[in-house]
Amino acid sequence: MPAAITSERGPGAGAGTRTRRPRAAAAVLLAALLSALLSPSGAAAAQTAAQAAAPDRAVPTPMTHPEDDHAGSGLRRLGPAGREAVTPAAAAATGPAGLDVSSHQGAVDWAAVKRNGAAFAYVKATEGTTYTSPDYPQQYNGAYNAGLIRGAYHFALPNNSSGVAQADWFTSHGGGWSTDGRTLPPALDIEYNPYGSSCYGLSQSAMVSWIRAFSNEVRARTGRYPAIYTTTDWWTTCTGNNSGFGATNPLWIARYAGSPGALPAGWSAQTIWQYADSGVFPGDQDTFNGSLAGLQAFARGDGYTPPPASGWPTVRQGSTGERVRTVQYLLTAHGASLAVDGDFGPGTDSAVRSFQSAHGLAVDGVVGPGTWQALVVTVRQGSTGPAVTAAQSQLKAHGASLAVDGDFGPGTDSAVRSFQSAHGLAVDGVVGSNTWQALVA
Repeated sequence: MPAAITSERGPGAGAGTRTRRPRAAAAVLLAALLSALLSPSGAAAAQTAAQAAAPDRAVPTPMTHPEDDHAGSGLRRLGPAGREAVTPAAAAATGPAGLDVSSHQGAVDWAAVKRNGAAFAYVKATEGTTYTSPDYPQQYNGAYNAGLIRGAYHFALPNNSSGVAQADWFTSHGGGWSTDGRTLPPALDIEYNPYGSSCYGLSQSAMVSWIRAFSNEVRARTGRYPAIYTTTDWWTTCTGNNSGFGATNPLWIARYAGSPGALPAGWSAQTIWQYADSGVFPGDQDTFNGSLAGLQAFARGDGYTPPPASGWPTVRQGSTGERVRTVQYLLTAHGASLAVDGDFGPGTDSAVRSFQSAHGLAVDGVVGPGTWQALVVTVRQGSTGPAVTAAQSQLKAHGASLAVDGDFGPGTDSAVRSFQSAHGLAVDGVVGSNTWQALVA
């Protein structure tokens, strides 16, 4: 299986010791790389040809557009099927708002970003072992000066050099951390390859080893394990859905949909969710899973643990009661036609499986964490419909006195705020992911 070409010589990726190969394969490899250098648009073709000549190793990528490589740039590989409509209100209900930027955005008006409600930002610092963002100083320092909590991230090219080499480049060119309460932990952006094969020519085991080496080196140099930015699809495909990082590395999940969805193995909850590539802020739109106090604790390194997705209950065929009624109301809100009777029978099972199939979830008819997070609809004062009815029914089951009429008016708003206060949630009257989780727990 392919393995990373390693180098410990700093800039100049791929400079490490290499094994001998047949001359014909070496000639094809050289021709492929020369083609990429002479014609930037041929980089992907060159990598494919080179891999055919040397299938036992990953091939270095010529960086032809690092200014366009940013957290989420590879998501376009998924096309329209990789995104759904998501409103800022739905995402904001999970916690403080944020953004991530790179040289693709250029100079950022951080005062305006702060006025528009941002609490934190991640800024691209480096890529590979040769690129540093020319806009990093303005973006990183500007965010801090405007009052945001900010951090730096590295765009990984695992086929170009070792995890240790890239971690060293990153931490030497902006990827640091301090206990000032204003600095997020360093972050690793590991996602779809913008230059070629999704997994950079590495086997799943080699990819896990690369990420582990990067993570450990960042920890050794900064005192913090890096957050990992990825998607569930990429992580499953390229690491075999490895579960070995959840205990040490915060998860920064990317999913352009109404919820973070099913998470990679090992993580019970995301710390940050990138939910859109445009919106009220420059760059990509993010939200922190928790409160502002939690965000500050996360920055300080105080052992912040996000609300776990594992807190969602599991309901399946044969279940009965209020949770089933909530599932049925929410399925109706998503367009299903079924009786809301609190009885999880064949009709509800069929509706759940159809919903799971349409949203890229495991089709098993079981409403667990991933399905709950995709099902819930954020509602607030002024909302109407079955999702409001579901929230009202749950609030009533928790002792609130209000009409279950599908109309989110002042009475429902008051009941939601009372429930949030009693359960240690942000008291904002918005029934988002965290409030839904507490309602159905």
